[in-house]
Parts: sequence; C-alpha cells; structure tokens
Amino acid sequence: MDQVRVARPGGRGRPRTRVAHLTGDKAYSSRANRAALRARGIPRTIPEREDQKDNRARKGARGGRPPAFDRGRYRERNQVERLMNRRKQFRAVATRYDCEDRRVPSRVVV
Repeated sequence: MDQVRVARPGGRGRPRTRVAHLTGDKAYSSRANRAALRARGIPRTIPEREDQKDNRARKGARGGRPPAFDRGRYRERNQVERLMNRRKQFRAVATRYDCEDRRVPSRVVV
C-alpha cells in the first residue's frame, strides 16, 4: 500500500498516495491489512473469509462485530475483474495477431 501512486486529474502535481476506497478480495482480509488501512484512513470493502467468521463466532461476544461490507460495491469490483479476464482471453483480437502477415500460415493452393 505504501507504493500506491494515483495520478492527479490533468497530470499536474504530485500523485496521491492515498486511494479514495479500496475494494479487495478475500485474500486481503487479514487483520493486519485491515489495521493498516484503518491507520491510513482508507475506506475498504473486503469480504471476510469463512475461517475468520468461524473464529469470531466461536469467541462469542468477545469476538467483536463483523467488519463492514458493502455488497453493491463488491459486485462492481467483480464485474471489472470479469471484464479484464474476458479481455485477456480475446488477446488475439486485442493485439491483432491474426492481421499480421508473418503470423498467418501460408496457404497451399492445389
């Protein structure tokens, strides 16, 4: 998170080092990550892993309350991720490999 640089609109000035909001998947749901984001004042939407839910439930009242989670914002993140994965699958179209002569196999006319 310390290496994040967000360019300013218009490209002028020093880039921001604090994002407006972080939306991550379950891999980033550790207590340390959440604490680091909280210390920097960065709002976050990260789902909680099942084992973390179970541990909190096992502790009962001492387990604390679940972290805030905005389902609508997380769905937007998922749509973007799916779009990027779909784009990667159609790489030949995106890079136009099929239009270059050297990549097209020569046809044999009989």
